[in-house]
Amino acid sequence: MPGYVLTNFFIYAIVNAFTPGPGNILALNTVTNYGWKKGRPLFWGIFAGYYVVQIICAVFVYGVGAFLPRALQVMKYIGAAYILWLAIHIAMSSPEASDGRGSASFAKGYLLQFVNVKIYMFGITALTGFITAYSQSLWILVGFELLIATIGTIATSTWIGAGLLIQKFYVRHYQVINIVLAATLLECIWSMLRV
Repeated sequence: MPGYVLTNFFIYAIVNAFTPGPGNILALNTVTNYGWKKGRPLFWGIFAGYYVVQIICAVFVYGVGAFLPRALQVMKYIGAAYILWLAIHIAMSSPEASDGRGSASFAKGYLLQFVNVKIYMFGITALTGFITAYSQSLWILVGFELLIATIGTIATSTWIGAGLLIQKFYVRHYQVINIVLAATLLECIWSMLRV
């Protein structure tokens, strides 16, 4: 595989991973509302779900190409509905909501990734756009998807770190910040449904 292909793969992966998406926005909102300690289960769920979804993408690209378009259509609408629910939840949340009601659960973060069409498209596009022309080995595809999940985990961790840095600012201006975050999620839905 030529070096320029790997370079383009990494550029695509880094840009895609660091842009706002449902996982990054939920992580940022959770850390500003609950802090690191209470939000940790959700973060681990986001990370674990990312890896599992990317392995699923590798398997799909490897052998289930005929099934993939229908599955992604269904996932797109399920994902849009869930992301809309998240946007509403974020817009209406406040720092006082961090009373230990269990909103920052592992399951919430994990399940988000299964309806997060952005990371399915991310993984599938990366493989079909950069890798499959040079190798269609399942293990190579899985390896690149695990690399994508690692880059995504680093990106989400960066969003979490940013949330920790702005936590005091957030408490003072949470309404405006939550509306901006919710609007960003609505834009994610819009871009998802346009395709």
